[in-house]
Amino acid sequence: MSVLVVGISHNSAPVSLLERVAAPDEDAVHKLVADAAGCEHVVEATVISTCNRLEVYAEVDRFHGSVEALSTLLVHRADRSTEQMLPHLYVHYDDGAVSHLFQVAAGLDSMAVGEGQILGQTREALRVGQELGTVGPALNVLFQQALRVGKRARAETDIDRAAPSLVGAALEQAQQVLGDLGGRPAAVLGAGAMAGLATASMRRVGVDELTVLNRTPERAERLAREYDATTAPVATLVDQLARVDLFVSCTGATGSHVTADLVREAGRAEASDRPLVLVDLALPHDIDPDVADLPGVTLVNLAGLADALRRTEAAAEVDAVRGIVTDEVSAFLTARRQASVTPTVKALRSMATSVVDSEMTRLDSRLPALGGTERAEVLQTVRRVVDKLLHEPTVRVRELADSEGAVSYAAALAELFSLDPDAVTAVTSASVPEESPKGERA
Repeated sequence: MSVLVVGISHNSAPVSLLERVAAPDEDAVHKLVADAAGCEHVVEATVISTCNRLEVYAEVDRFHGSVEALSTLLVHRADRSTEQMLPHLYVHYDDGAVSHLFQVAAGLDSMAVGEGQILGQTREALRVGQELGTVGPALNVLFQQALRVGKRARAETDIDRAAPSLVGAALEQAQQVLGDLGGRPAAVLGAGAMAGLATASMRRVGVDELTVLNRTPERAERLAREYDATTAPVATLVDQLARVDLFVSCTGATGSHVTADLVREAGRAEASDRPLVLVDLALPHDIDPDVADLPGVTLVNLAGLADALRRTEAAAEVDAVRGIVTDEVSAFLTARRQASVTPTVKALRSMATSVVDSEMTRLDSRLPALGGTERAEVLQTVRRVVDKLLHEPTVRVRELADSEGAVSYAAALAELFSLDPDAVTAVTSASVPEESPKGERA
């Protein structure tokens, strides 16, 4: 079995294409996970879905069939031809898949390098897969370790403070237009994780007149209470656009919520001394890109932020995190290679025990008068001989398994001793415990 990643992100595709592929809500993510798990050759599966990436992680028993099936899922989501989509998809397999996930969790592959939200999104991918029953021992262990790598990167370096967050970068651009945000009225459309991050960030930069809008009033009220903001119905969207100088939208729902016509209706489509900054942090987009053509209106969206954030990478911190990731990948792969030999070693020792038991039964039938003390001494002697004979081969096979190469020493050991494949499989299934869904907290 091997891990396979098939994905698309801001590094491989323009935002316009990411919007077409995006899984905008939990139902869409669940469906994609179920579809991936249902593909031929896929044993386990889950999905990391963010505003700038969609990645399918799978444990597979064959590369070619599974990569084609998972790629097809993403191609169909985009409603584009295979020829149009394939240049924007990337594939990582086995060791490369491990390295990619660790880099993602550490924030090295994010649009805003080092941002911390990806850690929660990685944890969410694990939770969803566990909840749906599509994550088993292999992906569970891999994702648990990725979460630990992400936490270690942030605990041992300043990567999360060296580069601006997506929201932070957006607010910096807003300040370039509006100046000090402290006295500016602002509103947030949405009440999810990104909306919470936007609200918290605006409070940190001094925005004191802040309103939260959401189609579910209870969620808007909960977010507003947390940050001492007010709420307003989504039906008052035009009024809010007329009132505020800064408007942030991050609903994640399909369709444009703020159009050029709405901005005109709000009376903000004329050049004046009251500029309006519209920040769109949603994928698919919430704000029609045409608003950028209106006088007095500045649009800050993911496409523009991607260009700005690529220029803010902090080299020293990034190098430090890359070192951590390299060490963690090496340690993980070493442990995995050594663990892959364990079932074969256990099966060999189990076979040896069976041989000893069989020979002792044969001895009992040939020497029925053998006393209990003498029998125990014979049994102990035979066991010591077997242990000594097996010790060096089993130690060496673990050492050799840690060396990279095409040779499978576990397979060679099984072949030399004619081990029953079913016995090895049974030990494999029993020797990899599945951790609790609540076992990792980042």
